[in-house]
Amino acid sequence: MQNVIGVRFRTAGKVYYFDPHGIELKRNDHVIVETARGIEYGTVVLPPTDVEDEKIIQPLKKVIRKATPKDDDTEANNRLKEKDAYKICLEKIHKHGLEMKLIDAEYTFDNNKVLFYFTADGRIDFRELVKDLASVFKTRIELRQIGVRDETKILGGIGFCGRPLCCHTYLSDFVPVSIKMAKEQNLSLNPSKISGICGRLMCCLKNEEETYEYLNSKLPSIGDRVSTNDGLKGEVSGVNVLRQLVRVVVDAGDDKEVREYKVKDLKFKLRHKKEKVSDENDAELKQLELLEKKDGKSKLDDD
Repeated sequence: MQNVIGVRFRTAGKVYYFDPHGIELKRNDHVIVETARGIEYGTVVLPPTDVEDEKIIQPLKKVIRKATPKDDDTEANNRLKEKDAYKICLEKIHKHGLEMKLIDAEYTFDNNKVLFYFTADGRIDFRELVKDLASVFKTRIELRQIGVRDETKILGGIGFCGRPLCCHTYLSDFVPVSIKMAKEQNLSLNPSKISGICGRLMCCLKNEEETYEYLNSKLPSIGDRVSTNDGLKGEVSGVNVLRQLVRVVVDAGDDKEVREYKVKDLKFKLRHKKEKVSDENDAELKQLELLEKKDGKSKLDDD
C-alpha cells in the first residue's frame, strides 16, 4: 500500500496518482506536478489515501507544491491565451487549405508546449502548418488528431435526456458499448435513437446493463412455451423486465386468452436467448459497431 492523491488536469479527464510528499492536501485543492508533458497545474479529486501497489504506475512522481495565488493567475492567463491560440491556428488552417476541424487549443502550465486538437476524415499532412505555428508561438507545437467521442467530450453539450453529457461531466474513460446492450434493455434498434450526439452508441447504455442481464436471465423468451401455476399451458407474447411480469397466450379450452403472470408463477426451461435485428436496421447497426471498435479508446488520456 502507498499513500497517494488523485489529480485531474481537465474536466472529466483521467485521474493520475501522485505522491503528496508530506504536503497537506484536500479535495479541490490545486497542485503543481511534473508529468510527461512537463510541469502541470491540476486539481485534487482524490484526497490522500492508501492504494495497492499494483494499481500504481511506477515511478510515482511527487507533488512539487500546492498551487500559490501566483500559480492560479498563471493558469487563468493560460486559459485566456488558449482562446487567442485557437483563433490563430484556425486562420493558419484556412491559409494552408487543410481539411481539418480544429476542436481546442491547450497550453501546458509552463508554456513549454501548445497542443491543438482536431478531427479529420483521414490523415493530414500538417508539417507546414506546424512550422508556421512554431514561428508564431516560439514554442513546441503538437497537433493531435482525435475521434468524434473525444470531440464531444471536450466541447460538451446536452444529451437527449436533457442533462449535460456524461463524458463531459464525470466519465473519465469511455467504456465499451455494444448493440447487445440495447437489445438486452428492449430499446428500439433504430440507430438514431440509441446513438449520442457524437454519432456513436450512447455511453449510458452501460449504466444499467448488469441489472438488465440479471433480470432477463430469470425471464422466458418471447415465443417460449410455459406452464402456469393454475395448470394451463401457453406461449409467451411479451415480458416486462423491470416488473418481472410475463404475458402469456394460454389455451383455455377452445379459446385463447392473454393473461399476465409473475415470473415466479410460471414453469419454463431457461435457455440462451438470441434476438434477431430487423433487416432495415441491420446494415446501419453493423456500421455503428464497426465505428465503436475503431473509436474504442480515448486519445485524450494517452499522456
